[in-house]
Amino acid sequence: MSKLGDLGAKLYRGEVGYDFVGKRFLWYGVSILITITAIVAVAVQGLNMGIEFKGGAVFTTPKTSVSVAKATEDAEAASGHDAIVQELGTGGLRIQISGVDTAAASDVKKQLATDLKVNEADINADLVGPSWGSQIANKAWTGLGIFMVLVVIYLAIAFEWRMAVAALIALIHDLTITVGVYALVGFEVTPGTVIGLLTILGYSLYDTVVVFDGLKEGSKDITKQTRFTYSEVANRSINGTLVRSINTTVVALLPVGALLFIGGGFLGAGMLNDISLSLFVGLAAGAYSSIFIATPLVVDLKEREPAMKALKKRVLAKRAGAAAKDESADDGHATDAGDAPEAVAPGRPGRRR
Repeated sequence: MSKLGDLGAKLYRGEVGYDFVGKRFLWYGVSILITITAIVAVAVQGLNMGIEFKGGAVFTTPKTSVSVAKATEDAEAASGHDAIVQELGTGGLRIQISGVDTAAASDVKKQLATDLKVNEADINADLVGPSWGSQIANKAWTGLGIFMVLVVIYLAIAFEWRMAVAALIALIHDLTITVGVYALVGFEVTPGTVIGLLTILGYSLYDTVVVFDGLKEGSKDITKQTRFTYSEVANRSINGTLVRSINTTVVALLPVGALLFIGGGFLGAGMLNDISLSLFVGLAAGAYSSIFIATPLVVDLKEREPAMKALKKRVLAKRAGAAAKDESADDGHATDAGDAPEAVAPGRPGRRR
């Protein structure tokens, strides 16, 4: 068995583990700081909305010897607006200009033909009105709202309302961070971005449900035992699925990272940037929130119940009694041996029975 597989088996059996739940206030602090940074970035810098949302024109030219930098200058001079120019595999250019209306598009097209030394008839112009972009944005918000409502209903039925609330907060956390990154790096927000955002919600929810399923199974009839508190069972559930979550996230991030850093960075494929950045950031944030946010939130909500408070009190009382009994037994052995140091048995504080 590989070392990672052996570690996963030990985590699943509870032989080793990290106290994720016990340090939850540290994770909360980190998440709040990141979330505030994302909100400030959106408020200060705003989002770079694509022409699909604010209207504009896209001109596709045939092969030309004019450089991208020169074409950008010419397009901005002809339209009076910022332009984004990309070189196509055919040697032509894709010129995207926001804010150009239908009336001005024909004049811009004519000027571009002159500056780029191509025939005007060979330039393809696609116009996008701001009203169409507004409709797309409204539909995206509607789809997101419906998705959130269905998620809450499903989790409340399949698990319980506390898990539904925790999962909803985790999803909002992931969305906020992803949108904040878009504001910081200045990538365009396009329909591809919206698709990526909706996709990462599914991944994030999957990781969260896996942990919740283990927690549901482990906490069954939990009040009938006195070995573990609810927070300890939750922590065991996180550790039990930790390696699985890491493997799933890494496998998903590898191809997305290739799209973002190789396809978008080195090859300059702008459309790949739109969807790959949201996927990359969202997948990482989703894996983080399922471990450090969602389950600890469930613990905070669950341990407010009188039954869980009583269980925790019984568990701690039994451990204190066991520790006192062990200490008394160790003192008795030392006395029987004439208080000889070499005869003292090593103590075993906290032994569970």
